[in-house]
Amino acid sequence: MKKSTSLNLTSGPILKTLSELALPIMASSMLATTYNITDMAWIGMLGAKAVAGVGVGGMYVWLSQGLASLPRMGGQVHAAQACGRGDYEKARDYASSALQLSLLFGLLFSAVCVLFIDPLLGFFQLGDAETYASARSYMLITCGLLVFSYLNVTLTGLSTAQGDSKTPLAANLLGLVGNMILDPLLILGIGPFPRLETVGAAIATVTAQMLVFLVLLIRSLRAQEPNILRRVRMFHRFSPDYYQDIFRIGFPTAIQGTLYCFISMVLTRMVSAFGAAAIATQRVGGQIESVSWNTADGFASALNAFTAQNYGAGNSDRIRKGYRISFAIIAFWGLLVTAAFVFCPTPIARLFFHEADAITIAVDYLIIIGFSEAFMSVELLTIGALSGLGRTRLCSIISIVLTGARIPLAMVLSQTALGLNGIWWALTLTSITKGIVFTLTFHHISKRLPGKRTA
Repeated sequence: MKKSTSLNLTSGPILKTLSELALPIMASSMLATTYNITDMAWIGMLGAKAVAGVGVGGMYVWLSQGLASLPRMGGQVHAAQACGRGDYEKARDYASSALQLSLLFGLLFSAVCVLFIDPLLGFFQLGDAETYASARSYMLITCGLLVFSYLNVTLTGLSTAQGDSKTPLAANLLGLVGNMILDPLLILGIGPFPRLETVGAAIATVTAQMLVFLVLLIRSLRAQEPNILRRVRMFHRFSPDYYQDIFRIGFPTAIQGTLYCFISMVLTRMVSAFGAAAIATQRVGGQIESVSWNTADGFASALNAFTAQNYGAGNSDRIRKGYRISFAIIAFWGLLVTAAFVFCPTPIARLFFHEADAITIAVDYLIIIGFSEAFMSVELLTIGALSGLGRTRLCSIISIVLTGARIPLAMVLSQTALGLNGIWWALTLTSITKGIVFTLTFHHISKRLPGKRTA
């Protein structure tokens, strides 16, 4: 019989258990980083205006992820806690309810984006026709077929909840390979393929998401018991309590993600005053930063499931030890990224930009943002741990308040001699603050958890 890919996170050596769950997730995150950087590298060959257009159109894809996080976080936390109690039937019902909500939300968000695409893009006040055309075509395709991204996010979260991080890794690997093959073919028009430029990038992205969904679906249906995704009931009507529980945990995370993106959209509008190269730098810079935040977010997902299962089992001391181990690993990784950004910004910038003004802006961005990478990584990790305890509302309050401070801070600093760099410093200073505040918050809350022996 095939060995189950799920893990029991409530027993066994903590470092070994966390590593078995986290390493495939971190590998998946690195694949996502490679996926994003590959897109930007090929699009960068089309010039700063194309990069800026994709960056603006991609903002609404990012905005959509706030809504996608509601069923993912709510379903993942409740399913993991149920697995920790050994109640796999209830975990399966939470999984089914979360997937139903993901399907519904994905279709609704796509409809809004397609119907109101011009007013939505008008928010950014793009003065260049070429940039606007690129943004419109990219957004129409990627947002129009968002449902696959929504289902992938929730399926990944539910797999992680039961200790299975290998299935998402296999799915993301296939998606990356597909994207890396399609990008040059469709963007540049190699061989018999037409040169589609930003449209080709959008088609490659959506096709890769479809491949990921197929792998997740097939492997979930063929998985060995116990597996909460094997007999998911997508068209069953569950008790309202399930949906209410998912909303209670997931809604604060969704609001946090949505407002975070909206704040970034406001900042993008401020950045647009400095030209297309500045917008392109913000877009590409965010993808380069994914080296740290995708890795931290991946480890946070593992710690979320670990914390939730052990919280359901009452293993508080195990939760604290798991956080300490995770903190050391992620802080070290963040410091490595900081060193790369601060000491080697020019070679990194030249990978994505070919115009002198864009390279100069990107170098400044990398150096300034680089100082916050370790703090941002710790912030994401700690949010994962606190969310596993069900404290998503607290996470949202802290994140919204401190992230929102970026707007007035950027307005003030950009009016000084710093100019555009003042906006980058606003991002860095608030990230450093969030990392410190979240760490102190977790230590305060973890001390109040009732103690129990560590298995």
